[in-house]
Amino acid sequence: MILELADIRIHPGQQSAFDEAIERGLTTVIAKAKGFQGFKVNKGIESPERYILQIFWATLEDHTVGFRESPLFTEWRAIVGPFFASPPNVEHFDLVTKSA
Repeated sequence: MILELADIRIHPGQQSAFDEAIERGLTTVIAKAKGFQGFKVNKGIESPERYILQIFWATLEDHTVGFRESPLFTEWRAIVGPFFASPPNVEHFDLVTKSA
């Protein structure tokens, strides 16, 4: 399993609308992508315009090729992109260990 970690900064004062948009985009668009295995979204306490999005993929290519090069990516960005104060910082991680 691959973890995609996106550090997202949105425009101030848009948290409620973004909360709805990111959940809608994840459940109606990204969830359709091949290799999608789940997600988590966390919002900053000290920095409420900062969100950490975690998406779990079967393979790196499911995200970088299968999703990113599909029409689903365009749909996703149309939903959440207008809220971005700057482009998200996105990295991928392999699981090393986890709790039971």
